[in-house]
Amino acid sequence: MTDQTLPKTFDPAELETRWYAHWEKNGLFRPERGDAEPFTIVNPPPNVTGVLHIGHALDNTLQDIMVRYERLRGKDALWVVGTDHAGIATQMVVERNMAAQGEKRTDLSREDFLARVWAWKDDSGGQITRQLRRLGCSMDWSREQFTMDPHFSKAVTHVFVELHKRGLIYRDKRLVNWDPALKTAISDLEVEQREVQGKFWHFRYPLADGAKTAAGADHIVVATTRPETMLADMAVAVHPDDERYASLVAAGAEVELPITGRRVAIVPDEYADPELGSGAVKITPGHDFNDFEVGRRAGIAAGDMLNMLDAEARVVQVADGKIPSDYIGMDRFDARKKVVAAMDELGLLGEVEDRVIQTPFGDRGGMVIEPWLTDQWYVDAEKLAGPAMDAVRSGAVEIVPKSWEKTYFNWMENIQPWCVSRQLWWGHRIPAWFDADGNVFVAETEEEARAQAGEGAELTRDEDVLDTWFSSALWPFATLGWPEDGAPLVQKHYPNDLLISGFDILFFWDARMLMQGIEFMGTPPWKRLYLHGLVRAADGSKMSKSKGNTVDPLGLIDQYGADALRFFMAAMESQGRDIK
Repeated sequence: MTDQTLPKTFDPAELETRWYAHWEKNGLFRPERGDAEPFTIVNPPPNVTGVLHIGHALDNTLQDIMVRYERLRGKDALWVVGTDHAGIATQMVVERNMAAQGEKRTDLSREDFLARVWAWKDDSGGQITRQLRRLGCSMDWSREQFTMDPHFSKAVTHVFVELHKRGLIYRDKRLVNWDPALKTAISDLEVEQREVQGKFWHFRYPLADGAKTAAGADHIVVATTRPETMLADMAVAVHPDDERYASLVAAGAEVELPITGRRVAIVPDEYADPELGSGAVKITPGHDFNDFEVGRRAGIAAGDMLNMLDAEARVVQVADGKIPSDYIGMDRFDARKKVVAAMDELGLLGEVEDRVIQTPFGDRGGMVIEPWLTDQWYVDAEKLAGPAMDAVRSGAVEIVPKSWEKTYFNWMENIQPWCVSRQLWWGHRIPAWFDADGNVFVAETEEEARAQAGEGAELTRDEDVLDTWFSSALWPFATLGWPEDGAPLVQKHYPNDLLISGFDILFFWDARMLMQGIEFMGTPPWKRLYLHGLVRAADGSKMSKSKGNTVDPLGLIDQYGADALRFFMAAMESQGRDIK
């Protein structure tokens, strides 16, 4: 090489791009080693809407280190790569694009809207996979997967139907995190708790029929941060050992609610803290998760709980018809002001405290989340959790660092039913059909559902789709060709050897993969789970675009090269601790 051909400065972009193209073109990320010992790892599938962020850079760098190491050791190293259809995020992107052109999703049929989404995905959805290449990830691109691919969708449908047959999926009326902006149930992961300056209103609820407390009061004081929910109150709870109210409970006394005139029972329940305020708590089982459980313990069936809001969080009439007509149709926050003013006018408003309140917001819709009573599909996660806990206890699955085991067991031992239905159009549509009487038939095809329902039955398919986490829980085996009989990749590469993920998705993805893998494959999906920390801003806060404290890894790569960034990320990683 002469002076004229040797560059004066090192240009990582040209060099890395040229060599990556050479490696991929020549199949060097998956050399032919059919008889070699397998090594298998799957990438946590990033959202198809996404762009590479610094957390992806860390996660994929660690995976690449392991895959390259095992490949150099002569193993048949398979790094499964793909993207997630990201139900809510993708539908939002497409709807936002339509809104810019003066269109709404509801202007189209479901089929036409889905055609728009697929067109968007084909045009824009590969951005993050191009960026993973730029990072230098030696993935097997010849087998790139997508959670809405036909073979993967078939696996998702099969799992839903099988879980239903086994009694592990059922339909129930319960409270969900409802996003009034998106008009769908969302998962806990999609709820963002923010501190909001609010108030704590104290109300006096009159006792009915001349009853008195032990202190001689003709009312019970309750306090709330959500006054509007009193329109659907169904009880007042007091602690069983609280002497102030023992005689009222024993006598079956009631309070007569202001505004609605509804008479509700005073129920004993340990949820009420005698040391907090008056020791009495208003109970709105249709609009508060704790109250829902109190209501059930008091014998109120979910179907009888009052639901005072519609899908857009506007006041609707409840079953007993007690809400005054001038509240109907009001936004919940307008109804709040009206309730407070009415209680003040009645002389029943007591102290008003300024409080900083932890308030749930939808991380995408940006609106306050409402606990909402609705019919949804649920997975009996408690039954699936037992074998998944046994796998960790027995050592069949090793969690690294081991300190995360305590967190894992704490969550699994207290696991709640998993709501898996979403009120969207984009996603895996739930394979269930209803007849005119509301009977439900779950089947892999409409023909099978009709066979169950009987000749001549009019069937309507469930409009909902499945939670994105439901489908991604099948990633370690559905990407290998399951449930096709004798799929050779399944036989060789399941279980996977290792999973690397951030600790923040331990419950939402890792634990659910563990549950589904054991349920359908008989063994855990991987032998070892490595949890790395999060990459945070210099002050330790979580990075977010709204705060303006994110770091673009592609900018760093352009400036310093992928190798420099990867070396830095790997050097900073220290077993589950966050990187600033």
